[in-house]
Amino acid sequence: MSTLTASTSDSATGGAPPQRDAGIIAIVGFAHGTSHFFHLLLPALYPWLMPAFDLSFARIGITMTVFFVISGFGQAVAGFVVDRFGARRVLMGGVALLGAGALMLAFAQGFGGLLAAAVLAGLGNAVFHPADFTLLNRHVSQNRLGHAFSVHGLSGYLGWALAPVYLTSLAAMGGWRVAALGAVALAIFSIVALVAGRRWLPDAPVARQNSGPRASSLDFMRVPAVWLCFLFFLFMTMAFGAFQGFGVPLLQAHYGLPLSLAAAGLTTFLLAGAAGMVIGGFLASRSQAHEQLVAGFLGLSALAAAILALGWIPSWLAVPMLGVIGFCGGLAGPSRDILVRRVAAARFGASAYGRIYGLVYSGLDAGLALSPLAFGPMMDARAFTMVLFTVALLQLLAVVAAVSASHSDRGRTA
Repeated sequence: MSTLTASTSDSATGGAPPQRDAGIIAIVGFAHGTSHFFHLLLPALYPWLMPAFDLSFARIGITMTVFFVISGFGQAVAGFVVDRFGARRVLMGGVALLGAGALMLAFAQGFGGLLAAAVLAGLGNAVFHPADFTLLNRHVSQNRLGHAFSVHGLSGYLGWALAPVYLTSLAAMGGWRVAALGAVALAIFSIVALVAGRRWLPDAPVARQNSGPRASSLDFMRVPAVWLCFLFFLFMTMAFGAFQGFGVPLLQAHYGLPLSLAAAGLTTFLLAGAAGMVIGGFLASRSQAHEQLVAGFLGLSALAAAILALGWIPSWLAVPMLGVIGFCGGLAGPSRDILVRRVAAARFGASAYGRIYGLVYSGLDAGLALSPLAFGPMMDARAFTMVLFTVALLQLLAVVAAVSASHSDRGRTA
């Protein structure tokens, strides 16, 4: 019996009305978009915060390191909290902490206030992956999970896209403190949506559910497939973090593009990733070969990064090639999330979703925290070719980790 088939008892098998599934997916997706919006709460306001508090790029950059370190460690712990107290309640608490971080920012009087805002927002961000994926896996029909994971990923991209426009517009009109209060308003709206959808997202005690094999709460940490999934996210996020953090200066320096065109390259990368997520959801819903989809798409992405590194293409093709990298990464997203579900459901059932997703997706925060440390010195040394080849290598390592996790899981459950 395949692991995916064996896990169908953990969520609806397809009999739930489409409207109910759509409502669940929309509410959870909106909450996830809120979390990604808050990733850029501080960076979007750097042009106002730096002169207000006389800060350098290096010093204000510490705020984002703090955010992702807190989020990464907190995410692994948050999974246990989700399994114990319920995903919807914990998700609401996370959104409330994001709002509290924005409120702290609105009244900050110095660098310490910015760090406190980063800590609160990092704690809030920590709950989203274990809570979101627990809700989707438990309450969305099995045959719509691919679409659910697609919308979940897409909402993250949309949150990233909205933040700079929304926050900078408010800051230009009323100052950065008004922009921070505008972020508080978004958090409140997200909480209202979660309250409104509580009938679709019950927090029934997991201990009372016949949700899978009994196991110690820490047994999942001895499963190699779980750590391979963690490494997959670490490698993949480090690779894509290079473009998110240094994509604009990289295109300027390596291909001689003007600032405006290089910035368009980063926008293309993000929008192509969002489009890939949408299409990837349909592919994941119609296929059982999820590890092959992940390997194929990330392999193509690595090839595109290597072509960029070699400089075999004219400069006008650099931006479309960056779009190919983002698109292929987006295509792999929904299948990636289903692979993690297999590991969670096949071994420990629904009672361990929070713990496993919390640990695995902490690799995402670890990758975002490590990426600037790995690629920053290369950029300073003007080793732009090495940056791109390292991106390609990290994507290939992510493929190896994903395929190894799938084979390890099959070997155990065959």
